[in-house]
Amino acid sequence: MMTRRHFLTGMALAPLAAGCRSVRQGQTTPEGYPLSDFAQRLRPVGRVLELEDWYVWGTSPIDGPDGKTHVFFSRWPAAKRMGGWINSSEIAHAVADTPESPFEVVSTVLAPRGPGFWDATTCHNPHIQRVGDRYALFYMGNANGKTDSKRVGLALSDSLYGPWHRSDKPLLEAGEGDAWDNHCTSNPAFVRHPDGRYRLYYKSWNTAEYTGSSHPTIRGNRKYGLAVADRLEGPYVKYAGNPIIDYSSRGGNTQIEDAYVWREDGRFRMIARDMGIFGHDMGLYLDSKDGVNWSEPTVAYLPVNRYVQEPPGPPHLTKYGRFERPQLLLRGGRPAYLFVASQGGRYMNTSAFVFRID
Repeated sequence: MMTRRHFLTGMALAPLAAGCRSVRQGQTTPEGYPLSDFAQRLRPVGRVLELEDWYVWGTSPIDGPDGKTHVFFSRWPAAKRMGGWINSSEIAHAVADTPESPFEVVSTVLAPRGPGFWDATTCHNPHIQRVGDRYALFYMGNANGKTDSKRVGLALSDSLYGPWHRSDKPLLEAGEGDAWDNHCTSNPAFVRHPDGRYRLYYKSWNTAEYTGSSHPTIRGNRKYGLAVADRLEGPYVKYAGNPIIDYSSRGGNTQIEDAYVWREDGRFRMIARDMGIFGHDMGLYLDSKDGVNWSEPTVAYLPVNRYVQEPPGPPHLTKYGRFERPQLLLRGGRPAYLFVASQGGRYMNTSAFVFRID
């Protein structure tokens, strides 16, 4: 049943969308950065899932057999503020008639399981896909409310409404010894290769980079790795040439996170959050023939204020004005809508933001 709060959340789209503007320009941004064709096709719709009592993050969409748009998203109590994702997040399910319609929250799908489980203290950053006749919900969990126990896991269901069955072990453990990924595995992206095998892209970094830096603002250097499996459930074997994306040699602690990977026109495509190439408030777009060797990035999306005017952010929202954790709604193998997370909105916490892709 749709509550008054959920109805008002959806109605907020209409006035906001009226103030949105598309980026219609040439091949570069005003700063001279290379602008991808993907970025030029974005048409902002507005915020969705603005919930007074919850911070909302990482909204992953999929079309359901019922003809509706389903999203799986992270949420945690607003009283925890932004830091609550690391120790209090759960994954919830919401449904709308279309990606541009009001969303009604249906239920909590995955909640922290408590002591003794790898996802004891948080369930975060969902990524939903249909694989064969099942739905695969990839996500990140942790066991101690800290980053060093973050692991990528999987829940499976025959229906978007559940029940969801998750493994008692994660899909990917952190690397051993001095490995580049010895701190954690996180932020999953998934694609099936034409050869029938399953590819899992993941973010990680080295503990020494996280704790041993003499610079207080540097917290590791995020890179991306790849693991491959013959079965959806695994085991996933890490690619010997990892990390496949590593920007650390550019200096300035340049990094990447929040990758989303798909195949289109016979090539692998990736959008991700920029952490130093063009700016921390932009997105990156890359492509690849083999999904291992990636192109030089171009701009995937711009800061919030290039699309919509919003009031100044409050002091507790230190990442105000940028989009993170991009997730696509694919139709016929092509991007139709982009869902991103952003601080701000009606309750000055966090919500999802939607773009139509022309």
